[in-house]
Amino acid sequence: MNNFYKTCLMAGTILSLSSFNANAQSCHENHATSPDAPISIMGDHTHAKGDWMVSYNAKRMHMQGNLQGSDSISPETIVTTISNPNAPPNTLRVVPTQMDMDMHMFGAMYGLSDKLTIMAMTMYMQKEMDHITFSGMMGTTRLGSFTTKSSGWGDTSITGIYNLYKAPKHNVNISLGISAPTGSIKEEDDVLTPLNTRPTLRLPYSMQLGSGTWDALPAIIYSGHKDKISWGAQYKATIRLESENSQQYQWGDTHKVTGWGGYKVSNELSINAIASYEKQGKITGSDANITAPVQTANPDNYGGKTIELGAGFVYAPDIPAIKGFEFGAQLNAPIYQDLNGVQMNRDWSIITKLSYRF
Repeated sequence: MNNFYKTCLMAGTILSLSSFNANAQSCHENHATSPDAPISIMGDHTHAKGDWMVSYNAKRMHMQGNLQGSDSISPETIVTTISNPNAPPNTLRVVPTQMDMDMHMFGAMYGLSDKLTIMAMTMYMQKEMDHITFSGMMGTTRLGSFTTKSSGWGDTSITGIYNLYKAPKHNVNISLGISAPTGSIKEEDDVLTPLNTRPTLRLPYSMQLGSGTWDALPAIIYSGHKDKISWGAQYKATIRLESENSQQYQWGDTHKVTGWGGYKVSNELSINAIASYEKQGKITGSDANITAPVQTANPDNYGGKTIELGAGFVYAPDIPAIKGFEFGAQLNAPIYQDLNGVQMNRDWSIITKLSYRF
């Protein structure tokens, strides 16, 4: 997806539906929330005691090419200059070129009281990564290409969201969740080796479906609104609660700060713009079964800093037969990445959401 297409899709997302969201205000009157928060912001609102909301989110992330730090690097440069600490040969011989990750997220929220809401979420994941294999122990002769795939249920989380402060135009929520390691970390697939064989191997860390550890999910969210304008900010983190999982490694902690602004186009449509900064640590430890001569098998090639921009909309139709439904979409693209080691370039992601309150 080139930059022109990304720009057109983002603009179309905002402008193509111009009669949509704020009757949602009536649905939100008993909720401590801004009705215009982007769909990627979780925990921005609580529900009145006894109220439910169920939701389905679909997210696709596309990665294309490779970066060393913040600079592009070619497959040929990778296999001639980047060392392989896992096993012989000492240079990398397999390079990932493209990855798509699809996440299907299913959630439910319930108001335990007017100030405390509990949220549960699980997801089904599908990952696909394309690679180039270079022939032999050295050199830049391309032997061929192959694709690895993994799919299944990921980790499951339960989160409590508490309304810390509520005023007519301002709102602050805090949340604390726990993520259970229900996703597989032993996924395997067939690969093409530099010796032109096709064994079945343990897939690298990025192709696994879960973290393998119990993780804490703290967050704080501020939101405000005045007339047709809304705004907000969120800090959230993923903190690993175990020093290693069953395969003797631990994903790095993640810290993310997000800010957004929104505008209510009509009684049914809100549009928003979003900016975020994310920092993730390296993987510590290693899985002894992940040893292929590919950069994704090296724990040092994970984590880093990313700045993203995005735009989206939220649509709540003012139709009695489907009152309580909301639909939204959001497109994100990074404007800056400074990654640890050599990693795939995050190109774009798109999220859609359908929810129902009752």
